[in-house]
Amino acid sequence: MVSETVQVSCVTNGGTKSNESFKRKHLGSDEHASASRHDSSDAKGDIGPSDRDLAANINEDTQADDASVCMQKKVRLPKELTFQDMYHNQDAFDDDDEDDSDWEPVQKHIEILKWFCTNCTMVNLDDVFLCDICGEHKESGILRHGFYASPFSPEVELVQVESEATGREKEIWSEASASNCSTAVGFDERMLLHSEVEIKSHPHPERPDRLRAIAASLSAAGIFPGKCCLIPAREITLEELQMVHSSEHIEVVELTRQMFSSYFTPDTYANEHSAHAARLAAGLCADLASAIFSGRVRNGFALVRPPGHHAGVTQAMGFCLHNNAAVAALAAQAAGAKKVLIVDWDVHHGNGTQEIFDQNKSVLYISLHRHEGGKFYPGTGSAFEVGTKGAEGYCVNIPWSRGGVGDNDYIFAFQHVVLPIASKFAPDFTIISAGFDAARGDPLGCCDVTPAGYTQMTHMLSTLSGGKLLVVLEGGYNLRSISSSATAVIKVLLGESCECEPENIVPSKAGLLTVLEVLKIQMKYWPNLSSSFEKLQLQRAMYSVEKKQKQVKRRRVFEPPLWWRWGRKQLLFHILTGHFHLK
Repeated sequence: MVSETVQVSCVTNGGTKSNESFKRKHLGSDEHASASRHDSSDAKGDIGPSDRDLAANINEDTQADDASVCMQKKVRLPKELTFQDMYHNQDAFDDDDEDDSDWEPVQKHIEILKWFCTNCTMVNLDDVFLCDICGEHKESGILRHGFYASPFSPEVELVQVESEATGREKEIWSEASASNCSTAVGFDERMLLHSEVEIKSHPHPERPDRLRAIAASLSAAGIFPGKCCLIPAREITLEELQMVHSSEHIEVVELTRQMFSSYFTPDTYANEHSAHAARLAAGLCADLASAIFSGRVRNGFALVRPPGHHAGVTQAMGFCLHNNAAVAALAAQAAGAKKVLIVDWDVHHGNGTQEIFDQNKSVLYISLHRHEGGKFYPGTGSAFEVGTKGAEGYCVNIPWSRGGVGDNDYIFAFQHVVLPIASKFAPDFTIISAGFDAARGDPLGCCDVTPAGYTQMTHMLSTLSGGKLLVVLEGGYNLRSISSSATAVIKVLLGESCECEPENIVPSKAGLLTVLEVLKIQMKYWPNLSSSFEKLQLQRAMYSVEKKQKQVKRRRVFEPPLWWRWGRKQLLFHILTGHFHLK
């Protein structure tokens, strides 16, 4: 009989060790067997075992061997055991001679292959080619061709776009060419260096690809470079920033230049380039506002990041470092504007912008956002937040009570709240905090505004301030949605005609109730809203009547025959049809 020594590796307390007890057990049994054979061969006469005892021992050994063979035949364990297999076959591992309770099986690490969607950043398994969330192809060309690239094919399938751009127009325009165009774009590639350094389990939604997708869409459409001119970028000065933020906040942001990776909040990151990118974004917005108000260009689009409307006087939050819209508003006032309107249609409330101008009557802030009783980020922006210390009424919040809000509710709110108040305010300059995270398909906003909806809202606001309009990019995290929506907005700035303003917009019931709540609160400060409030009250009454009619119709689904109305069946008839109620 040949003895074999087997070494078993096991993982215990994070380390690997040799199971010496397992080796000693087999070595000991072999030594005992060899010693027994030696004694039996040398024993003579009375010293050795009797023939009967020897036969009995042989029979016992044979029965034991047969039992072990039967056990091996009965229990056929797989080569790689799972915990469930061992649990159901634990008798095969029982050993009374040795305590090996510290033994653990070697588990093979199984790596699950996955990929993150370029369009919406959602995770998908490697065996699928279209994103389960947005339907974008695994090898989408959206970063090279914008939303004109096919979402279903890795091949480049571009929609035919009429482009008037020539070779000269496709070059980046200089500042001298600004006088030859009506729409300016603020963009600088150095803002793409602002990104999250730390590798996490999921890509950050506020990523450089947002600007790349918009720029690719504008280029594919021949809009920029082409029909729009470029405003050269510069860093905002310390003096300009101090008009918006506290010195402590500015210093904290500047400290990130010395850090490879840092965080203001768990979702607001910075790297060594972030402070520079934030200052470039703010500087572009300030220069665009000055150029538009002075008449050098008619309007403009600030294609900037990091976004800004969550950044308040003393803190950075919500992906935002410096408040770009607030910087632009004060730059317009420095250029001569007396009254500035800021309309914020980002799906999140711009708590930072509201805080900065909360006591300022020269800046009217109107925000449309998901609120849901304060449960939606950042939790601020209820209809009762109207401004403080003499500036009541100069803050108007339109807080949606649910997700899924679409074009009709937004345009309805524009018709009955935004435009009536803005027209009465009569601004000299208009700024749109244009977050596109309320767009259809956005993973964070979960609303349903289409490019046509953004087109209509931009067109409505372009009638104010003599057309002096600046659009500042805020949120938006579905690349196809943000690029198509931004392109639609810039086309309005360029003067492309859009459909006439719809007259008979039918809002959702939740949207109507929200608008009524806002009107009831803001009527104290804007009396011109009273007529609209009374009209919508009648519409709400009609909703209530229709609801009651539907309830009555449900109760009268069962219509008994006429003969039930007389005799003994009369009482039962009235109970069934709801005309008789027992008290």
